[in-house]
Amino acid sequence: MSANPFETHEVFNQPPPLEGHDLFAGDRALSDAARRFGADWAAEDLSAYGRRLGAPETIEAGRLAHKFPPQFQPFDRFGHRRDEIEFHPAWHQIMDLIIGQGLHSAPWAEPRDGAHVARGAAYIMHAQIEPGSQCPTTMTYGSVPAIRRDATLAKDWLPKIYDRRYDKRSAPMPEKTSVLIGMGMTEKQGGSDVRANTTRAEPDGTGGFIITGHKWFFSAPQCDAHLVLAQAPGGLSCFFVPRFKPDGTRNAIRVQRLKDKVGNKSNASSEVEFQGAWGRLLGEEGRGVPTIIEMGTYTRLDCALGSAGQLRGAVAQALHHAYHRRAFQRHLIDQPLMTNVVADLALESEAATILALRLARAFDRADSDPAEAAFRRLCTPAVKYWVCKRAPMAVVEAMEVLGGNGYVDEGPMGMLYKEIPLNSIWEGSGNVMCLDVLRALMKSSDALDVLLQEIESASGADKRLDAAIAGLKAEFADVQDIETRARRVVERMMLTLQGALLVQGSPTAVAEGFIASRLAGDWGHAFGTLPKGIDLRAIADRARPGA
Repeated sequence: MSANPFETHEVFNQPPPLEGHDLFAGDRALSDAARRFGADWAAEDLSAYGRRLGAPETIEAGRLAHKFPPQFQPFDRFGHRRDEIEFHPAWHQIMDLIIGQGLHSAPWAEPRDGAHVARGAAYIMHAQIEPGSQCPTTMTYGSVPAIRRDATLAKDWLPKIYDRRYDKRSAPMPEKTSVLIGMGMTEKQGGSDVRANTTRAEPDGTGGFIITGHKWFFSAPQCDAHLVLAQAPGGLSCFFVPRFKPDGTRNAIRVQRLKDKVGNKSNASSEVEFQGAWGRLLGEEGRGVPTIIEMGTYTRLDCALGSAGQLRGAVAQALHHAYHRRAFQRHLIDQPLMTNVVADLALESEAATILALRLARAFDRADSDPAEAAFRRLCTPAVKYWVCKRAPMAVVEAMEVLGGNGYVDEGPMGMLYKEIPLNSIWEGSGNVMCLDVLRALMKSSDALDVLLQEIESASGADKRLDAAIAGLKAEFADVQDIETRARRVVERMMLTLQGALLVQGSPTAVAEGFIASRLAGDWGHAFGTLPKGIDLRAIADRARPGA
């Protein structure tokens, strides 16, 4: 009988909660990749953050932040317009954690080789516990390169952006210890076609602009300022629009409602109207898209990192369950077909992790290495497309490992399941990403050469990889109808690059399993179809959380 007098039956054969562990040291694929790509110096700090994230109280805060989503408060009790967003205390607890780790600005505030990789590793871990808080964090991180181009804005705002003391108050920037930056690009009639935007910006005669119009998605309305696209006299331009005007009065940004999203429940996304809001031109008039796209480039990196993290979180839960749960007189991990399933999921997770962190290394070195700059331009949309496209399928499979236990919101799988489609949509859907890859190939004759050179550095390690490289070259050689084949082209790019990266840096069982299933034509399409001859248990053991 149970020792608990309130239980009428004994509870057994249930795994313990996955908590109290180090998300960095307990993830061999992540820790190996971080060291491989130049963040070995950050290992101790990443491990400390991994322990904070894995603590029961942090996991509980993540759960509460999603259970009690933000509430829009348009007016105070006297009828005065407020346009405030109220959050559960758990949200602020998580924001204090992520800002305290510097994921909003550390590579800019404390630049060094491997800084973007170290941040990327921490971002992957954070995504497993509470991904909603990554939205304002990512936008702040991505805004810095654009803000640095304006000397006045940089002087006033960057010290507050770099500060790691999270300040939840709604107040003018000079009164705050730290600030966060959001963005507003899309409108009802345009979506990804931002050149169809109708929001207008007219000069106010004193160097600023008066903005009138709307945004269909205005991300994180509680942020202290937003980068906003609007039609100026000289064409579509980017504007820096603070919540409070320079004189300290509230800017005329009217929140209409919060979006009722499928997932991402802890984070506030909104629709707004600008009723004569004040903004400052950022960049050249008429060059709004190139200005804000630089921000988008960094947010696309984070989409890949976040999806890799959510994928890892789901696979970790599936593995943890399989190693503890018993069925038919054996642990699930000892059931051959289940071993195949979780090993296949582990391959997908490690390949996504290594690919996302390889991209982060390109962000570290793009300013000093033309080859890395070309790699970043070509592979940012490609990696974003592929990791974000594969992750939802894997998360669904991981949920199935837990069965009914996975399909309830009391555990983490429900949150991950609802969250995982977002990154594939945000900052450009799949088609937009694949077409952007083709544009990069047309604009830079070096980009393809750089990619092929990196992949071919693994030539000779496996004949099947060599055959995949030859097939990839043939894909690029045939330019007829390449736009129609864009998804196929990008898929082959990424699978071949993942194979090369795994051959060069992962254990033999992992590289062999990936190449045999993804590159050798023996891919059963569903997870759990790895061919004979693969050391399934070695792959699963490597990926087991905390092992």
